[in-house]
Amino acid sequence: MKVTEHLQNAKKPFISFEILPPLKGQGIQSIYDAIDPLMEFNPPFVDVTYHREEYVYKKHPNGLLEKKTTRKRPGTVGICAAIMAKYQIDAVPHIICGGFTREETENALIDLNFLGIDNVLALRGDQIKSESIFQPEPDGHAYASDLIEQIVGLNKGQYLDEELGNVAASDFCIGVAGYPEKHFEAPNMKSDLKWLKKKVDMGAEYIVTQMFFDNSKYFQFVDDCRAIGIDVPIIPGIKPLTTKKQLNVLPKIFHIDIPEDLSEAVEDCKDNTAVKQVAIEWGIQQAKELLERGAPCLHYYTMGKPEVTKAIVSQVL
Repeated sequence: MKVTEHLQNAKKPFISFEILPPLKGQGIQSIYDAIDPLMEFNPPFVDVTYHREEYVYKKHPNGLLEKKTTRKRPGTVGICAAIMAKYQIDAVPHIICGGFTREETENALIDLNFLGIDNVLALRGDQIKSESIFQPEPDGHAYASDLIEQIVGLNKGQYLDEELGNVAASDFCIGVAGYPEKHFEAPNMKSDLKWLKKKVDMGAEYIVTQMFFDNSKYFQFVDDCRAIGIDVPIIPGIKPLTTKKQLNVLPKIFHIDIPEDLSEAVEDCKDNTAVKQVAIEWGIQQAKELLERGAPCLHYYTMGKPEVTKAIVSQVL
């Protein structure tokens, strides 16, 4: 079932969440361990991220450099299939521009379509550590809008090989990312919203936001989207804190603000156990307010650590 259908058919508030594929060489049990504690809340879908490879250069005695791949997280397609088979819920794979040619993207979409996967989240993705700015693959996509165009084309039966006959069209529901605090590369919020509207006009059917800790920024973002004609569901993305270190890490990586009340409460914690309790209390109030103000569902970035999310949701749903 499509994400938009889950939203339309919901009789009561629900959660969804996002998981990371395990690193290469690790088993799928870590995925199940991240999902099992949250299944009591009957999430209708789970997002599965895709992480690009990273590169290091190993210097040999002769002076030559060898490019080696490291920190690869493969398996998004297989993990989605495993989740659907084990839990009988929908899986939403992230499809990214970085690291893929258009043909590789098409092949991935064909595989997903064969598996009966109805949803994809279309993202540009971030640059890898060895890049100063994002670099698309040769014959790859530079922007999420280009990726959306290809997916919409496949939904119309348009393949890269134009000579194919009797083709089968896919029917993907396309989600995209939104940034209540602005994408860090956008010059201003107005520009950021303009490009978001373009993606919706091209065929994106729902938006999932970047994590935020201040609900007022989500509510303002929704109002701004509606004001320029973006009328698709806007799902709030939520990341409960789990460690004191995240006070500095999350703003640096995700370019977000953490409210003073929350940061001061976390700074006063003696250990991460205390941090989690602060996060639970903050998360309960955050979730209740979002639902009271009409959020279509709550989407949690669990990062493979479901315990705090479970503690929050058990007091909300």
